[in-house]
Amino acid sequence: MESKEKKQAKKTAEWNVGINRLNKMSEITVCDYSNPAHLQAVALLINAYIADEMGGGNPLSQEEQQRLLEGLSNHPKSIVLLAYEATGVFTGLLTAFENFSTFTAMPMINIHDVFVLKEHRGKGVGRQLMNAIVGEATKRKCSRLTLEVRKDNHNAQILYRSLGFEEAEQGMFYWRKYLKHTGEDIKKIANKYKKNSF
Repeated sequence: MESKEKKQAKKTAEWNVGINRLNKMSEITVCDYSNPAHLQAVALLINAYIADEMGGGNPLSQEEQQRLLEGLSNHPKSIVLLAYEATGVFTGLLTAFENFSTFTAMPMINIHDVFVLKEHRGKGVGRQLMNAIVGEATKRKCSRLTLEVRKDNHNAQILYRSLGFEEAEQGMFYWRKYLKHTGEDIKKIANKYKKNSF
């Protein structure tokens, strides 16, 4: 049987581990499109997400990164959250868009991307990002948040369930249709965004 002193020492050690973990947690900030470090972080983190096994795709070119940043900046209902450490290292991001639910006749937020760099996973960064967007949705008086998650992304599903997310009552398919654009279309889109260049 453990003595009272040993129990107290064990409790103190556990408490110190918890404090140390909290001290290492990231801070969350809204992307400031006038801050070059934030812009670089968004581009790098999105490319890291695309390259990740849960992303799957080809990294964005410089031109596509520019279009991404300008598109997010100009979108009236975009929300981009960045996680960073005290050292200034950006560790993760969340992108979301406010929309309007016809079923609840109230605003809603769709979470589009949640990504944490591999070396920073397991530290609560994803949970911090998710808690921040839940807080923002509450502030905006949204009726709900929605997101899509890959069937094989079990860690993300565990996180989302722990935060109160659940699968829709009726199972849903996630469908998409890619639209083809000519080189001329892409130039027009790029020129449109160049007016508000960073």
